Amino acid sequence: MHRQPLAEVFGFPIGNFTIEAIRHRSKRLCPYNNKVPNCTKDKAKDPLGVCSVFDIDKVVTTCPIRFRQDWIIASDAASFFFPSNVAWTSLTEVRLPDQYGHSAGNIDVVLVAYDDNGRVIDFGALEVQAVYISGNIRNAFEFFMLDPEKHHKMEWEGAYYPRPDYLSSSRKRLAPQLIYKGGILNKWRKKAAVVVDKHFFSSLPELPTTSAEDADIAWLIYDLLLDDTSNRYKLTNIKTVYTAFTSALNTITTSEAGPIDDFIGHLQLKLDEKLESGFPPEAPTLEDFPIE
Repeated sequence: MHRQPLAEVFGFPIGNFTIEAIRHRSKRLCPYNNKVPNCTKDKAKDPLGVCSVFDIDKVVTTCPIRFRQDWIIASDAASFFFPSNVAWTSLTEVRLPDQYGHSAGNIDVVLVAYDDNGRVIDFGALEVQAVYISGNIRNAFEFFMLDPEKHHKMEWEGAYYPRPDYLSSSRKRLAPQLIYKGGILNKWRKKAAVVVDKHFFSSLPELPTTSAEDADIAWLIYDLLLDDTSNRYKLTNIKTVYTAFTSALNTITTSEAGPIDDFIGHLQLKLDEKLESGFPPEAPTLEDFPIE
């Protein structure tokens, strides 16, 4: 069990002290195809270079750029979008307009298929969903960076110990992406691929599946597996799950109802506390409006 939250910093496990790892830490570099050579997470001048964190003994990807290792996600998505003999390329951060010309957000990566004359013949949208962190990860990161060789075996404690926040990742990020951007793509009858961490996907409700041929969405599910020889984590596709758009959206955005009796019991406790305190109800009752 890990007593500190940092799995990878600037692309390398925090216990990796190869020349390459030291150079990436000292120069604040990103090895995973960021738009610039440096890490730009959180703050461009003072980046939060945490690629992944430990959740007990699980390694969870918390930076969307981390998924770009060797552009495996692009080739995996292309195999869902296009026939194998089609030429394609990728475009990043593409604005998606709604019917009024307003932005519905940016698509992380658009894969574009083209003919011999360079004309667009098809496209598919690739959305990347990393996991949010609750608690304070920057304090642990900055402490490690003060002296990596000394602090990589640190034991980190505190009231705001950083942990993956799977629920916020799905409700605040993934669900809105599917509703707004996914809704437009579905109206256009274009396919989407969603890149997610293995442990994040396991936290989602079970999605109704379909065949690859009938699917609107391919869920590309990855894990970070440690290569002992290089002492680096390798992005690895664990499985792909195929779903229809509507059924997946309904499943993710619909909360499962608990027993109503539990909620009524909670209301009873709150009501008892208010009545015992001697405070009147906050909302008016019929007694406040006597009939004349």
